[in-house]
Amino acid sequence: MTIPIGEVRTFLLGLQTRITSAISKVDGQAFVADSWQKAPGEPLQGNGITQILEGGQVFERAGCGFSHVRGPKLPPSATQHRPELVGAPFEAMGVSLVFHPRNPYVPTVHMNVRMLAATPVDGSPVVCWFGGGMDLTPYYAFEEDAVHFHQTCKDALDPFGADKYPRFKKWCDEYFYLKHRDEQRGVGGVFFDDFQELGPEKSFAMMQGVADSLITAYLPIVEKRLGTPYGEREREFQLYRRGRYVEFNLVWDRGTHFGLQSGGRTESILMSMPPLASWSYQRPLEAGSPEERLTKDFLPRRDWV
Repeated sequence: MTIPIGEVRTFLLGLQTRITSAISKVDGQAFVADSWQKAPGEPLQGNGITQILEGGQVFERAGCGFSHVRGPKLPPSATQHRPELVGAPFEAMGVSLVFHPRNPYVPTVHMNVRMLAATPVDGSPVVCWFGGGMDLTPYYAFEEDAVHFHQTCKDALDPFGADKYPRFKKWCDEYFYLKHRDEQRGVGGVFFDDFQELGPEKSFAMMQGVADSLITAYLPIVEKRLGTPYGEREREFQLYRRGRYVEFNLVWDRGTHFGLQSGGRTESILMSMPPLASWSYQRPLEAGSPEERLTKDFLPRRDWV
């Protein structure tokens, strides 16, 4: 049995609307909706809605995109763990978001939830699996924020088994890791992929539970930190750390690779990039500073709940 495609699509479109409405309420500015349709003859066929908020009072850039595409064969990024599906036609849909705040004391958040269905070329039944998760990238260290975020992730997953949060937390730590710098991107969260072990219905329900917890996990942190005064020092460090975000997305992120390799819509794929970022050559960290604390004490992997 597989989940009806229409049911997944309806949930994801509703999720996008609920999240962007909540973010707009906090920021005071509405998202701009950009509906798109793949042109005939392109490698992928399908459609989507990219919602974007730029230059807001709270969010310098916030993007939340829905896409639903079909392709003649899975790209390499989707078959590296499933060699039996090389060359299989597929259908994929999901919601992906990244919110880049203006205030350096407010962390960046990322979430992606998706479903992928592939038809094996040997005539076997359709294979359907789910993936997703969310992670937090702070620029300054607040223990209570990281604890709240992780506790919310754990609460969303506990109904589906006590093993899920620790497994997916570890997976997230290992995934959002800049191998070329031996450095975590942020304080993590949860991440899962190629997931179908609970069966289609419960696996879909688990994905829904994670997706629906994003607002509870993130907005209380935003509301707590958005009024914190900051200056040029904090802003400069935020842009420097955003550079690490860009490095991960372009070098290591499988979602970015999947989209580009499969002929996806580039503008929507790269909406996760921050509007501004900076790089410094061997940037020193002042001993005992908040910036050193984030890098040396806060980002290394640890248990938060």
